[in-house]
Amino acid sequence: MRSQQALERYAAQRLAEQNADRVYLGKPPDILLAVPVLRVDLHADGTVRRITVLREPRQAKDTVQLAIAAVHRGAPYGDLSRMPEPRMFVETFLFDEARRFKPRGLQ
Repeated sequence: MRSQQALERYAAQRLAEQNADRVYLGKPPDILLAVPVLRVDLHADGTVRRITVLREPRQAKDTVQLAIAAVHRGAPYGDLSRMPEPRMFVETFLFDEARRFKPRGLQ
């Protein structure tokens, strides 16, 4: 991968594929349970270097850990050696009442 846009699109697809039993792909519900936002810093080989919580929901705080676990299951995120640093993406997780999520990057 060489562009930030390609990485963000690939990361959202990878999250959905590697967490298929925890994801919904249709329209998000009108009322979401929680919306955590994570910044994911990556090594050149696409493995996770660090995860930073940018937005923690006020309720259903456990969804932050569910999102972090989903990021780890999605790794590695491809060969990023040709991308300039920082090699990172930000993902917003749209959780429904069943604690399934949709990566906002898939919209």
